[in-house]
Amino acid sequence: MITYYIDMNSKVGERGQITIPKTLRDRLGIRPGQSVEFEELDGSILIRKRLPRDPVDAVYGVLRSFARSSDEVVAQLRDEDLPS
Repeated sequence: MITYYIDMNSKVGERGQITIPKTLRDRLGIRPGQSVEFEELDGSILIRKRLPRDPVDAVYGVLRSFARSSDEVVAQLRDEDLPS
């Protein structure tokens, strides 16, 4: 893995902004508006392209049934009474 090229330098601007070199953006598929993550690692900064979260993982565990049936959960969400 090649981690450094001569043209891969950037200066920090007044507001702390940097520009990711185009060759890296192209190689990693980083597009305008895409999020990146920063991590401090042994005195260096690691920047990672943020991957979209799986929609199922995003809601997993949000609804806790507390031993209720799915009909009871749906009725509560709809603010309805269950038929007796």
